[in-house]
Amino acid sequence: MKPWREIAVPHRDVLEGSFQQAEFAADITAVRTGRAPREYRDAVAFFERTFITEGMSLLLTQVAQRFVSKGGEPVVQLQTAFGGGKTHAMLAVYHLATRKCALSYLAGVPVLVDRADLIDVPQARVAVLDGTEHSPGQAWKHGKQTIKTLWGELAWQLGGEEACALVSDADATGTSPGKDVLRDLLERHAPCVILIDELVAYVRQFPAGQTLSGGSYDSNLSFVQALTEAAKLVPSAIVLASLPASEVEAGSQRGVAALRALEKTFGRVQALWKPVATEEAFEIVRHRLFEPVREPKASETVCRAFADAYVAEGVRLPSETQERRYYERLVQAYPIHPEVFDRLYEDWTTIEGFQRTRGVLKLMAKVIYRLWQDDNQDQMILPGSLPLHDGSSRNELTYYLPAGWDAVIEKDIDGERAETVELENREPRFGQMGAARRVARTIFLGSAPSSVATTATTRGLDAARIHCSPLRTAFSFAPRPIPVQKRGGNRWSVRGGNRGVNPPPIFSFCAAGRHLSPTYSRKETHRRVPKSAA
Repeated sequence: MKPWREIAVPHRDVLEGSFQQAEFAADITAVRTGRAPREYRDAVAFFERTFITEGMSLLLTQVAQRFVSKGGEPVVQLQTAFGGGKTHAMLAVYHLATRKCALSYLAGVPVLVDRADLIDVPQARVAVLDGTEHSPGQAWKHGKQTIKTLWGELAWQLGGEEACALVSDADATGTSPGKDVLRDLLERHAPCVILIDELVAYVRQFPAGQTLSGGSYDSNLSFVQALTEAAKLVPSAIVLASLPASEVEAGSQRGVAALRALEKTFGRVQALWKPVATEEAFEIVRHRLFEPVREPKASETVCRAFADAYVAEGVRLPSETQERRYYERLVQAYPIHPEVFDRLYEDWTTIEGFQRTRGVLKLMAKVIYRLWQDDNQDQMILPGSLPLHDGSSRNELTYYLPAGWDAVIEKDIDGERAETVELENREPRFGQMGAARRVARTIFLGSAPSSVATTATTRGLDAARIHCSPLRTAFSFAPRPIPVQKRGGNRWSVRGGNRGVNPPPIFSFCAAGRHLSPTYSRKETHRRVPKSAA
């Protein structure tokens, strides 16, 4: 069977290692002003590399219905965990409204239009209110037009100088223009969509009881309330607002207060957004990082071989691998193994700051780049495949862990002088398949988050997952023993050498996570590991 690299080829930017974090951190203002990379700036390119999740599908359907005055929610609040795909969803709406091509060129969109019983979706005016673009205490200009407030910016983006005249007095005094004025503004420029991002970051800057050129804390809250009320009265207008999901993201106490106040304002309208599911993450990563699979039958053959091997191995492996639908999960995730996604989404996302979508994308882009450069021949990318010896890939994980993990990995898990390498050099049966490093990488991926996780559910790996994940091919399991020993709590060890006579140091991994240390013991537990072929 062919390795993953001959079936699923990464996109050019991934192969070249030319991607940037800024590309993953989609910036809606950069898109609006034409400064974003092509895959974000161009509507056709954007949808080609975007998997439309269930939540995004519902959102785009609501927007399309709204543009033609056939229902849809007038105000939608997007509120999910950090990195949950809010900005990407707003970009999808932006491109639907501003596209310069027929709908048929936007991958996945015509199906949504058909489901909504719509013949077509008109283009619409878009206003982007980005709370980080301007300072509330400093006016800005568009040509000769001076703008001081968010409502002044809204009017300019919808209709230029003529629209600004409608709110000129309110912009000059920093007072909310009110529902009737905003309703008139939206009606004149409908169909239209107002995208509001980083609003908390803007509002929290207003000092208590003080007025700046951008108004005051209260006048900005009044503006948001008036805008949502006005949108309800204009059948072809819609407001989408992104709010942080946690107080940590809101920042200071002032930010938390702003978040709570804005939640109340938007709270009267049911939030529509649905977070990205793990299975959907498979497709998001595949669309963003890989070209379409060249040989679907070849990938299905690999997935079937893995699924059959798991069933044959039986109770020694995790229970879900024995279910029929696990083959489907393998196909959905290919060329990345579902266990990689499960560990990232179930364990690493419990760490504060690890971004659910962007974090996984950035990590896997660097992993894929390094594996491609190293001519990796695995049939799928498994936990045991992760190139932790590569500083760039490793840093995407250790950044979220306590200080000292880099030294731990280099010494004991995956480095030129790591104990795992020494063990493989002593034991040809280990070295042939890189078995010790594969086991150690697997344990690290599944256990390291427990050292800093904010939820009690993250408890490391059990033996079944350690047994399942290190294999590099889908060849049947065979009794070729690697000693994997449970040493209490989340502590595991791997050892080599001849049994019974002066056993060498055991590679000992402590999932609590500060260091890995050599220990000596005559006791060991042999776990069968897969027979591998190069």
